[in-house]
Formats: sequence, C-alpha cells, structure tokens
Amino acid sequence: MSTTPPLDAEARYRRFLLWVTAGLFLGTPVELLLTEHTNGLEQRIPFLLCLVGLVAVASALRAPGRKTLLTLRGSMIGIGAGALYGIYAHLSHNVEFELEIRPTEGLGDVVWDALQGASPLLAPGILGLAALLGVAATFWHPLLRRPS
Repeated sequence: MSTTPPLDAEARYRRFLLWVTAGLFLGTPVELLLTEHTNGLEQRIPFLLCLVGLVAVASALRAPGRKTLLTLRGSMIGIGAGALYGIYAHLSHNVEFELEIRPTEGLGDVVWDALQGASPLLAPGILGLAALLGVAATFWHPLLRRPS
C-alpha cells in the first residue's frame, strides 16, 4: 500500500505537461533522423537540445524540488533560444537558396518564396513548444513560491 498522498488536480496537470514535454523531446530526434537532419554540427544542435530537455524533464518528474524546477526552467529557456536560432537558420538558408537561383532579384523579391522554402520555418518551433510546455509546468509551482 502506498503511503504517498494522492495528487491534486494541479499536480496531475503539471505532471501531464511534463510527460507531453518529454514525449516531444523523444519524438523530435526520431523525426530529425527520418528526414536525415544530420549533416554537420549545426544540424546536430537539436539532438543536443532534446537530450538536455529530456534530462531536465526526467529530473523534474523523478525528484521535483526547487533546484530541479529552476534547472528545468533554465534548460527550457536555453532550448527556446535554440528553437529561435533554428527558425533563423532555416529562414536564412531559404533566402540564400532563393538568391542563388535568382541572383538578379532583391531580398524583398525572394522573401515570400523563402518563407515557403525547403527548410520549414516551424520545424524548429516544436522545440520552442516543448520548452514552453516545460516552463508552463513550473508556472506558480508551490515549490517555487517564496515564503511569506
């Protein structure tokens, strides 16, 4: 018989958010491998971000405490920054390609095609979403409230 008290609705919701976040950090590398997103160091960054995120989420699920939750938040902020960099990298690669195939066009003329280019802009956004969910799981967490 378990001696731990049952979780209230808020705690169950927090755990749910963390499990969804973990699922995103597990699924994203699979998609990256299937799309052969493995050329060079820059394309391996999302794998590292997923590993960091998964470790941080697993730690928060296993042993939630003030230090663990703050570490989770910090990790998610870093992963969110990585996602923004990924969106920038995808857009810049698309613009570069468009300018290469249409060298006489100006930047303004190729932006729309770059937004629709081969490197999807929202693909890195899945890491941003995971980071947002990870932070949301800690929002107003009782272990992070300052004593009155």
